[in-house]
Amino acid sequence: MTSIRNILKALASGEISIEEAEEQLNTAALARVGEIGMIDVNRQERSGVPEVVFAESKTLEHLVSIVKALVEKNDVALLTRVSDSKLRGLKAAHPDLTFDVSGEDDHLTVVAHSEVWSDPPKNGKIAILTAGTSDVIYAREAEAIARLMAVETLTFYDVGVAGVHRLVEPVKTILEEGADALVVFAGMEGALPTVIASLVDIPVIGVPVPTGYGYGGKGETALASMLQSCAPGLAVMNIGNGLGAGAVACLIARRCAKNVE
Repeated sequence: MTSIRNILKALASGEISIEEAEEQLNTAALARVGEIGMIDVNRQERSGVPEVVFAESKTLEHLVSIVKALVEKNDVALLTRVSDSKLRGLKAAHPDLTFDVSGEDDHLTVVAHSEVWSDPPKNGKIAILTAGTSDVIYAREAEAIARLMAVETLTFYDVGVAGVHRLVEPVKTILEEGADALVVFAGMEGALPTVIASLVDIPVIGVPVPTGYGYGGKGETALASMLQSCAPGLAVMNIGNGLGAGAVACLIARRCAKNVE
């Protein structure tokens, strides 16, 4: 892959002209995938957050082409909300790639990568907590984006307020390890992020999860509860948006690490 940094180095050293640099930058920025769209292959270099493929609304044919384009440019592709059938199709179409899979059933998070790709060195640290085990499939998205953004993760699952004593050890560990930001998932009444934000001096990002009974059980109650939180220091993502929450937390962590340097 020709990175923006390498193009600028070549320009500064006089190896290429301004016109050549402009052409290479335009080529490096986007990759066309047939007639279905343009992939932002250099998004991570520009914004710190990689291009992510939302697989739920895409056909297998399109996913196969998109993964091919991303891996050719970056050696890795992250896909969310992948069904088991689409995953089988991707594996069949790309037998040379490694597929790291987490999640359950039709809510899989997939990191597809070539044999030359490896996890980048970690820079910054976040913690991910879930109130219950039903929330874990959403937390996997935050874990995956942290992996690609080179941020270390501490994970604590099933530590909700129904048994608030379970929070003692996780909070102690988070403070001892020096996490830079927390992502907290909760369904039902969505209380856990408020409780966590009241205990630590670390930015907390709450993610309401569509888990619960009857009225408001699709995440609406959890969302409203988090938005009405009385604990300062809590920001809130949309229902089920573990990916977005993880990306924000990682940007905070990377900025903290940069300032320490």
